[in-house]
Amino acid sequence: MRLLASKSFASNDELYKIVDLLNKTLKDFNLMFGLSKDTNGKTMTLSIYEV
Repeated sequence: MRLLASKSFASNDELYKIVDLLNKTLKDFNLMFGLSKDTNGKTMTLSIYEV
């Protein structure tokens, strides 16, 4: 997998729903999306990968 981009945002529980939708919709384009939360829980990072 190759990391194409990543962006950090303020923590929001709804971001998981967006990442799930993107993964289901764009898997045929060899794209994968990941979401991670920092240790203090205030920031989430969205990552886009080429598979």
